[in-house]
Amino acid sequence: MTWRAINNALAGLLAGLAGGVLLGVLIVIWGVTLFTLATSTDNWEHVVVYVGIVLLIMALTPWLVHGLSAMQRSRLRATLGAEIPAPVRPLGRTWHQLAYHLLAVLTGLAGGLLVPLFPVVPPLAGWVTRTDEGLARTLLGPGRREALALRVETLARSRADLVAAADAERRRIERDLHDGAQQRLVSLAMNLGMARERFEAEPEPVRQALAAAHDEAVLALTELREFIRGLHPAVLNDRGLDAALSGLAARAPLPVRLRVDVPEPAAPGVEAVAYFIVSEAITNVVKHAQATRAEVTVTRAGNRLRITVTDDGRGGALPGTGTGLDGLAQRAAAVDGTLSLDSPPGGPTTITAELPCES
Repeated sequence: MTWRAINNALAGLLAGLAGGVLLGVLIVIWGVTLFTLATSTDNWEHVVVYVGIVLLIMALTPWLVHGLSAMQRSRLRATLGAEIPAPVRPLGRTWHQLAYHLLAVLTGLAGGLLVPLFPVVPPLAGWVTRTDEGLARTLLGPGRREALALRVETLARSRADLVAAADAERRRIERDLHDGAQQRLVSLAMNLGMARERFEAEPEPVRQALAAAHDEAVLALTELREFIRGLHPAVLNDRGLDAALSGLAARAPLPVRLRVDVPEPAAPGVEAVAYFIVSEAITNVVKHAQATRAEVTVTRAGNRLRITVTDDGRGGALPGTGTGLDGLAQRAAAVDGTLSLDSPPGGPTTITAELPCES
């Protein structure tokens, strides 16, 4: 800690003096020019030159301040390993950064003068280092609102990465099951079917055992296919959202009218969420709504994918009542989408989800 503090203090001394000299020269020139401009206005040519100098210095000062800020952030990263992000809107933090560079002259001088004491009084080294880093984080980094916005953006990216990773993992599992366990079950069911036909003349117990084994294999294969489809439908990758939803509508135990108007595909993770929202919504209609038909509409407007599922059931659906609506909302929220419900008693029930296409 002591050697890092010494390196930081010496580097801070040099950087503070360099910044102080550059800013001091600009401030002196600016002040002299303003004074001259205020006290001698007889020669208009001189006035124009002085005004030009003042405007030039005003334009150069933010550029110089931001350059010095970048140098100080690099110095702290190199000596202390401190990562201080630059403000999102540097112009809005110019005065804060200028204040730091003026203070850096004082803190740099103090740190440089106290360097000989650091090995003898280690707490002093720690205090100087923490003060320097604290000032830099407060004045050179983003403000509170910007820091919060950066945090929200980072969390949003992390959530999007997690959703994408989970979707990729589901695809991998679906692919492994399809190419592995499912193919073995297909082979087993075929072999048992052939054995069942071949040993029809065998005693009843043998025929019953073969028939039971064959039926169980066929049932296991059916359940595995449904499970694989629930993980990630292969048709979604191969033929897109329209074809995947058409398959859902065709397999539903009640009539489902489907309309898909998506000129450009959304991100794969968003399309997967859209598929599962429609799938779970139809399942809820079948289980709870006592409906005779349903309608699914998927459209894209700009950068939003809008999903609407309507049924003619009894209505009165509420979140948190075992109807699976909370799961639908969680699906939508996973990609920063929203879900709303309109279900008056007596129906109809309408579920609307809006998803950002590029999550």
